[in-house]
Parts: sequence; C-alpha cells; structure tokens
Amino acid sequence: MRTQLKAIDLWVHMVDSYRHKGMRRQLVKLVESKGIKDQRVLAAIGRIPRHFFFENAFLEHAYEDKAFPIGAGQTISQPYTVAFQSELLNIKPGDKVLEIGTGSGYQAIVLLELGADVFTIEYQKELYLRTKSFLPKMGYSPNFFYGDGSKGLERFAPYDKIIVTAGAPTVPDSLIDQLKVGGSLVIPVGNAKTQQMLRINKVTEKKISSESFHDFKFVPLLGDKGWK
Repeated sequence: MRTQLKAIDLWVHMVDSYRHKGMRRQLVKLVESKGIKDQRVLAAIGRIPRHFFFENAFLEHAYEDKAFPIGAGQTISQPYTVAFQSELLNIKPGDKVLEIGTGSGYQAIVLLELGADVFTIEYQKELYLRTKSFLPKMGYSPNFFYGDGSKGLERFAPYDKIIVTAGAPTVPDSLIDQLKVGGSLVIPVGNAKTQQMLRINKVTEKKISSESFHDFKFVPLLGDKGWK
C-alpha cells in the first residue's frame, strides 16, 4: 500500500461534510491544548479542509496532528507546526509574506486565511506544478514561483515576514536582506535530524535580534544556501 498522497490534480470531487468539520474542530482543540493561543491561527486551521490533500484511503490521517508524505521526499506539515510558525509570524492583514518551500500548499493557505499577500517558492518542480494547479481549485491563489528559495525571491523584496518550512543548516543572509525593517523571519535551523525554531527580527538595516523556541524536525532545505 502506498503511504503518500495521491497526485492532487487527479481529484475530481471535494466534499467538506459535517463529519470533516467535526474532525477539524477536534484538531483545533488538540492544537490549542499544545499551547497555540492565537485565535486567528486556530480559526484558520479550523476553516481549511485538510482532507482535500488526502485520498479517501488515508482520510483518517487528515486530521491527525502529524506530518504525512506527499511525494518527492516532502511532507504536508504537522498542523501544530504550521500553527506554531504562523503564530510566531504574527501576521497582520495585508502583510507581504515570502514562504520558502510551498510543498503541499497547506501553510500557504493558512497565511492567506490570516490575510497575508503570499509569495511562495518551491524547489521541487513536481510539487510546484501540482500545488500551483490544485490550490486554485480550493479557492486559494498565492503568488507561485519555482526556484531556489534558499536564496529568497529578491525581485519582489522587501517582505514584512518570511517563513521557511524546511530545516536549514544556517540562517541565509539573503533572507535577512530581503526583510523590511521591523520585519521577522521564522526559520528552523540545525542539523539533518533536529532543528531549533528561530525568529529573527530586523531592528534596523544593520541590526537584528534573535529569539529561539522549541526543537522541531523538518525535511531539509534544498538549494544553494541549504543542504545541497
């Protein structure tokens, strides 16, 4: 039996039933019990039909607080992790946000639900094409890009917020450079096995402050400034 998601563009019917909504409410309660306090983030998790990313055989996994394989060595992130990073970003409606690592698109949708103007870049072409096709079918249309997100997306900089959804060996200077003064970068940094979540705040053009949070385990950040 395959243990990864079906190619998303093969979906024909997407139904969000009372059962699905009930499962989502339980997921929100679970994520909140783990320490997420931002009610806007919790509400966003509660609105997004995560089961749309899963074929029927894996429906029971859709609202578990776990990551799940989506192919190309990537995963749809654990809901708690998505909520944690989103809460750290402190999104304000209209914020211009760069997401490094589109993956399934689930994190991008949360950012859109929070009112962000999302620019999302994916290193894996298979995932880029799949997600670019699928998310509009769900009613979500961030700005999609294919390329090496470890270097950021300079032509649309600066950004209010930047989020990295893969484990990085170091904090790329290019990402800090592409932040607005007063902006924040949320990024997991560490080795291939575990990373510590960091929030880098750009105080002035030449000064930053850094905060560290829990340890997480992400897939590796690929590209020139990632794990090559």
